[in-house]
Amino acid sequence: MTTARLARAVDIALEASVVGSFSRAGAVVRGRLEHWRPPSDLTGRVVIVTGASSGIGRAAALELARLGATVWLVGRDKARTEAAAGEARTLGAGASVETAVFDIVDTEALDAFVARMVTEHERLHGLVHAAGALFPTYRSAPDGGELTVATAVLAPFRLTWLLSPLLRRAGDANIVTLSSGGMYTQPFDLARLEMSPGEYRGTTAYARAKRAQVVLSHEWARRWGGDGVASYAAHPGWVDTPGLASGLPSFAKLGPLLRTPGQGADTVVWLASGGARAPGLPDPLMEGFFHDRHRRSEHHLPWTARGAGAAEGARLWEWCQSHTDLRGEPPAPSTTAGKQ
Repeated sequence: MTTARLARAVDIALEASVVGSFSRAGAVVRGRLEHWRPPSDLTGRVVIVTGASSGIGRAAALELARLGATVWLVGRDKARTEAAAGEARTLGAGASVETAVFDIVDTEALDAFVARMVTEHERLHGLVHAAGALFPTYRSAPDGGELTVATAVLAPFRLTWLLSPLLRRAGDANIVTLSSGGMYTQPFDLARLEMSPGEYRGTTAYARAKRAQVVLSHEWARRWGGDGVASYAAHPGWVDTPGLASGLPSFAKLGPLLRTPGQGADTVVWLASGGARAPGLPDPLMEGFFHDRHRRSEHHLPWTARGAGAAEGARLWEWCQSHTDLRGEPPAPSTTAGKQ
């Protein structure tokens, strides 16, 4: 058996086992058998990472800076965001590292950040949506509605919509949404996406929002793929992060089975750097749900696939529009002015 065939056979076996795939072992074994290499140099490329103050978002931002990108770290906590930026500057070999401290569910702050980006950059080459949290009890978002959906779906929708002229002007931009393997447990059902206080369960709300993120990622690719924008969702496996410890404390006890934040961020960085559509690949991809640098099935349980299709993306898009007061279509790339 050739090395490539062995690697493929092992990958299939790991994926079928779930535990082997999602745990630290999956990242280590696949990386060695498949000879993962660091992504290409990103000098001259501009990337935004939300949720960059801790966990997987922080690890992704650090690696993107190390690869030479100009990285914007978006985080809620000023001290942690600035600390992450300081480390990124140390690793970044001359890359520009900037911070923006705000909560992405704060509409005014988000809009102000976009205005700043439009002023300072003409193009945006990467947008990584890593902000998110699992809330054990029901919490309301500042603009109303439930906070899980506001954080994981509506805020990324608004941010991406407003930044889309910069992404489309780049000609080869990559949107990467950090989803979760938990989404495998839920179908996409728009009527049940936003849970009421009486029925709320944190893990269910989180899984439904993560499923919706995957649907939305396909819709971005469908609408802007013609402008060279690729859009991916990725699940990082089981990762030892502060978010896991606070949201799923019993799960965090898996200890050695958990991946490091860097291992969890690997595929996110690989996608953000264009790894899924790099020149020379036999089958370059502009969209999909990824884990450990492979496109994966989006449905492990047959009942979660009921009603799945392109129409669900259009319905979610309209729902997001109505909940964010964004009407019509985003501005065309030619209408946005700025500097390189």
